[in-house]
Amino acid sequence: MDLKDKLVSSFLAFEDKVDVHNPVHDIRSEAMKTFEAKGFPSKKEEAWKYTSLNTLQKIDFSIFPKEENALEYNDVKKYFLHEIDSYKIVFIDGIYSSYLSETTHDGVDICLMSAALTKPMYKQVIDVYFNKIASKDDSLTSLNTAFSREGAYIYIPKNKMPKKPVEILHLATGNEAALMLQPRSLVIVEENAELQVIERHQSITGNEVLTNSVTEIFAAKNAIVDYYKVQNDADTASLIDNTYINQKDKSVVNVHTFSFGGKLTRNNLNFYQNGEYVDSTMKGVTIIGEKQHVDHHTLVHHIEPNCESHQDYKGIYGENATGVFNGKIIVDKIAQKTNAFQQNNNILVSDKATINTKPQLEIFADDVKCSHGCTIGQLDEDALFYLQSRGIPKKEARALLMYAFANNVLASVRIPELKVRINKLIAKKLGVNLGFDL
Repeated sequence: MDLKDKLVSSFLAFEDKVDVHNPVHDIRSEAMKTFEAKGFPSKKEEAWKYTSLNTLQKIDFSIFPKEENALEYNDVKKYFLHEIDSYKIVFIDGIYSSYLSETTHDGVDICLMSAALTKPMYKQVIDVYFNKIASKDDSLTSLNTAFSREGAYIYIPKNKMPKKPVEILHLATGNEAALMLQPRSLVIVEENAELQVIERHQSITGNEVLTNSVTEIFAAKNAIVDYYKVQNDADTASLIDNTYINQKDKSVVNVHTFSFGGKLTRNNLNFYQNGEYVDSTMKGVTIIGEKQHVDHHTLVHHIEPNCESHQDYKGIYGENATGVFNGKIIVDKIAQKTNAFQQNNNILVSDKATINTKPQLEIFADDVKCSHGCTIGQLDEDALFYLQSRGIPKKEARALLMYAFANNVLASVRIPELKVRINKLIAKKLGVNLGFDL
């Protein structure tokens, strides 16, 4: 039985476990029909031309964990941003860990998706927001919707800001020979509210893990959202991350994606600007080697006038690594005065590394300022020689140049402790300790 057939048959067992009278039961059923009809995407599809899921489909993944595997805080402390206090929503093999988590209902709701999907007090919010911007046509998003049960639920009312950032951590223990996880998160930030989130998927085992994640983010008028994705997983872990963001008037949403580890990582990041004077920023740093594969797909849909978007992705690829960047900006006819920028710069450290980059603009308005571009190259030999002539060893000189290459992405990180942590991860990936922070 291949993975698709196993998932379809497992859905019947899943329905037996959840309440068929649940408000989202019909949504789940329709989503499964979509996945059953379309199956996993293949390289025949333009959006998946450079990323194959064939190998993953041959693995016998467990769809439901057999039992909960408890972890001690000291075992996973290094995966938290422990330098600061934060709310924590922690899942172990897809199961919520109350021991490792710290949630709250003190003026804001930072809790579980399972509670929001089953308790009557959340029904009104679920009816308004759940599965409203997630794609109904994308097969992997539909697969997640069909099995949607657990994940993070964050609701920030008007004029509120949590006392501290929120960390969402998904841990895989290796309790199963191979495990598939499908977390579903919903983030709602109401008018004049603010939120900071750090999300991480982390395998602490050598066993195969496949995570198919979906997150919906709603930013109301004047809302500010900072969302940070830290991807530094084991080389047996694969992640397909689908994030959908809906913005209203004068909202600001910033998403930073740091991709340093994992076997295969696919990031689908979709912004929909449903208001005027909206500001959308997406930045990323990718540093991978060996046979790692990272694929960034971004979409910014400018629907209303007087809005801005800014994309800046940096990639450093060594050994046999493969990178993909496919960024699309759509400017509707009504979206006059749009200011959209998109840039993808890449360094190939090895002559066996590969990058496929495709920035795209679809502009239907005539009074706009839009630009895009990409570069692929190697380190500047003249700059490298200059640093060496000043007494800096070649290895450290190369690292300095690569640090400078990624600096403008790190500069916009608004949590200082996270910036330091990412800085250290970059230094580790480059194999050098420079002794300073960017």
